[in-house]
Amino acid sequence: MSDLNKVSGLSTADLLGKSNTSNQVDGSGFADALKKSLDDVNEMQEAGEKAMSDLATGQVKDLHQAALAIDKAEISMKLMLEVRNKALSAYKEISRTQI
Repeated sequence: MSDLNKVSGLSTADLLGKSNTSNQVDGSGFADALKKSLDDVNEMQEAGEKAMSDLATGQVKDLHQAALAIDKAEISMKLMLEVRNKALSAYKEISRTQI
């Protein structure tokens, strides 16, 4: 049975209950996920920079793989910037909320 079929049979309460038991109560699950994402973006940026330097020096072995590494680095950086922008927007919206 696929994971999608397993999930589709569960209620929202079941899904929320399972996510609460798998994550830590103090909220460090989100912090860990964010740090992992930033580390992944950093690795892609380093791979993209290496591919660009290999292209510049003529040491590239596979042009297609170099182009993919550069594109992955660019797209991951754009995605991370959009996540940052959304987080800042949410923070500003929350700070404007009257209590």
